This record gives sequence, C-alpha cells and structure tokens, in this order.
Amino acid sequence: MRLFGVSRDSPWTHIAWSQVLDLTFPLLSDWNGEAVRALGIGIEFRGLRDVAGRSAFLVDEDGTVRGAWRYGPAEIPDVGELLVAALSA
Repeated sequence: MRLFGVSRDSPWTHIAWSQVLDLTFPLLSDWNGEAVRALGIGIEFRGLRDVAGRSAFLVDEDGTVRGAWRYGPAEIPDVGELLVAALSA
C-alpha cells in the first residue's frame, strides 16, 4: 500500500508544503487538471474553475477506484476510516 497526495498546485509548491509539514509521502501535481476532470471532482472556487474538491480515493494496483470519499471545504478526512478501508480492500 502506498499513499500519495495530489493537488492542482505546482511541483514547486509541493516541495514547500512537504518541507513545512514534514510529510512522509509524495505530493503529485495535477497542474493541467486532467485528474480533476477525469475523477469528476472539479468545483468552482473564488472564480476559479476545476479546483479540486477535497476528496480521497482508494485505487488498487490495476488503477481501479475501489473507494471514493468527498468532503466539504471545512471538513478534514477521517484518516482512520481511510486506513481501515485500505487495509480491508
């Protein structure tokens, strides 16, 4: 099992966030928004289109999405729930 973070931020921004937050997993850039559109999670935020809505996905080794969670802008994902789902998949 491998954990990744993905956002529309640039790779350079991800380097800064990784350092500031001392993250132990890679952050991947969806700079052009392909993943946002493919997963159907694009929202409009402050006049910007195709901003990634806060989401979590469980994807297997073959690339099949096995679970999907959507969160409101102020919600924080329940990491315990996501880990249980990943371990039982």
